[in-house]
Amino acid sequence: MSFYRILCISLLLLTNLSVFGQEIPKSQSLLDIYILSQDSMQGRRTGEEGAAIARRYLTQRFQELGVQPFGDSYNQEFDFKSRRGVDYTGSNLFGFLPGEQEKYIVISAHYDHEGVKNEQIYNGADDNASGVAGLLAIAEMVSRVDFNYSFIFCAFDAEELGLQGAKAFVSNPPVPLKDIVFTLNMDMISHNNENEIYASGSYHNKFLVPLLEKINEQTKVDVKLGHDKPSEGYNDWTFSSDHGPFHKKGIPFIYFGVEDHKDYHRPTDVYENINEEFFLDVIDMLVLTVQELDASLEEKSE
Repeated sequence: MSFYRILCISLLLLTNLSVFGQEIPKSQSLLDIYILSQDSMQGRRTGEEGAAIARRYLTQRFQELGVQPFGDSYNQEFDFKSRRGVDYTGSNLFGFLPGEQEKYIVISAHYDHEGVKNEQIYNGADDNASGVAGLLAIAEMVSRVDFNYSFIFCAFDAEELGLQGAKAFVSNPPVPLKDIVFTLNMDMISHNNENEIYASGSYHNKFLVPLLEKINEQTKVDVKLGHDKPSEGYNDWTFSSDHGPFHKKGIPFIYFGVEDHKDYHRPTDVYENINEEFFLDVIDMLVLTVQELDASLEEKSE
């Protein structure tokens, strides 16, 4: 048995998952989605045991990648009331990798999902185990390359309950908000049959247009600009995920995500229904975007 397979099985056992009869993905990024969307995670609902299992796995992954905590823990707990008046305690996970300067790019994705409803598990493979896997892939790349900027990696909780984790972060950040120069957020990046992913944010941050056009020319996925104009109404994604609270604070953003699909917020959002090749091409695109963004922001600040 190969070392990689032993490692994969060890990770699965650490998270109380069954591997019998299931083929383990051959990519670490796919494996991250696979593990986070297993039934043992119980849909990763805020405040429930499944979310705690997900945090244990993500803490282990942060440690493996050399992501450093601010202080002695990756956790940021926060209390809030849901829109229905229910009291919750959420828990963000975040840490950093240092660059040449103490100015920060935030890479974010929410790890929570819908939990169990009507005795059905909402596994949230695309929404948003995929975004978290993208975050970890970027962290792996940043850990091996010298960058101008430092990076904060945020796995936010309670996005599904009103972007509560991101709101808690910008209300109590580990560094001054003035030192956060950009945020890149990912939410649903693995399920699209047309090879399309949207980059939302260039309407508000015009300097992103040539950067994103350059990225689109160099990658296999079709990176489309849009879903960020107020005139689009419901289709304006400016405040639809965890980049929204950053935008309200005047921090530029890109939000990467696919359009809604048939499995969106349904029990059928499972690993078997993601598009593996598309997702891996998206990961390549994200890695290139971060590299170009680091250089572009440095030039913009000169």
